[in-house]
Amino acid sequence: MKALVSRLIDPNARDVRHHLKVAASIGEMEPELEALSDEDLRRRVDDLRERAAAGEELDDLLPESFALTREAGRRTTGMRHFDVQLVGGIVLHQGKISEMKTGEGKTLVASLPLVLNALLGRGAHLVTVNDYLARRDAGWMAPLYHALGLTTGVVVGDPTQPDGSFVVDPEYLDETHPDSRLQHLRPVPRAEAYQCDITYGTNAQFGFDYLRDNMAKDQSQQVQRDLYFAIVDEVDSILIDEARTPHIISGPAQESTEKYVEYSRYAARLEKDVDYIVEEKYKSASLTEEGIAKMQRMAGIRNIYDLEHVVEAHQINQALKARALFHRDTHYLVRNGEAIIIDEFTGRTMPGRRWSDGLHQAVEAKEGLKVQQETKTLATITLQNYFRLYEKLAGMTGTALTEAEEFHKIYGL
Repeated sequence: MKALVSRLIDPNARDVRHHLKVAASIGEMEPELEALSDEDLRRRVDDLRERAAAGEELDDLLPESFALTREAGRRTTGMRHFDVQLVGGIVLHQGKISEMKTGEGKTLVASLPLVLNALLGRGAHLVTVNDYLARRDAGWMAPLYHALGLTTGVVVGDPTQPDGSFVVDPEYLDETHPDSRLQHLRPVPRAEAYQCDITYGTNAQFGFDYLRDNMAKDQSQQVQRDLYFAIVDEVDSILIDEARTPHIISGPAQESTEKYVEYSRYAARLEKDVDYIVEEKYKSASLTEEGIAKMQRMAGIRNIYDLEHVVEAHQINQALKARALFHRDTHYLVRNGEAIIIDEFTGRTMPGRRWSDGLHQAVEAKEGLKVQQETKTLATITLQNYFRLYEKLAGMTGTALTEAEEFHKIYGL
């Protein structure tokens, strides 16, 4: 904990001194709150909600809200927030990044600003890096939230499946889970999980749900509310490393798949640095004048860049990209007759995921696999653009200061 204090104090000593005074005032409320019944504790939170709805600033409600959250944590989880964790919670509420290593209670710290910002009834989101952490942390903290009269939702996996979204319901029990933190996750429609006061989920699911909502034909088909407040765990990984990777929803296209096989065969005859130029930095491969002439002769097309040949030009470019930029066992595996994408950040395979705009078909043709029906992009957004839609954004990490300039420039953190 001393290490956490020093990391919080060094860059913003004046702010942290103020935060420690606030933490002390929170501590002064402890004896009074310890004497309250569970019902009275919940009534105090109801009072805070009414004050927030009446327009009172959350900053003014923070001391009492944090004190109530600390007391609820002590009663339900057996864990009491340390003063330095209160400071971390204040930092997050202010829309900043709190630097905490694993084991320093990030999950517990996040509960403080999540409760405070949930008072407005606009929803507060906790964004994790994978489905398991979203389920585990929601199940772990839900008793604390429940003690304060707040509901907890989880969005993970496929939204069309029964195990894709949940509310944490103390009356529901699934004893098939060996982990007690996961036994109270009751499957619900996606929208119900988002209507909860606090919702846990992965960056992928939050992003894809936003895209699906924007494609919905009717408002009744939408699941998300307006994006108000989010805390992003492992913020450096999600908002920097993966930020520019687009989330894409695709649909079937009408173009023939046979041409990909033909153009892949032609692309194999092209010579690097003579017929095409590769720019690895920009992940691009472009035909030279010699390459254009050679490809036109092989394809029997007078000018591949005429408007009437726009589809053929696109397929030729994708065939070239597949040959020049996408390498087997680096970008994808071939297994059971399929090209399976390898996640460039984690190194894990991504079964079922496909590159869009004909690229996956071009890779299949290159590898001599059966070329599947092409898809076209229906909607796309990067994580960078998605998270900028939140009215207030905060983050937790162990290495934030190394990316401080980029966080501030892009996200205002």
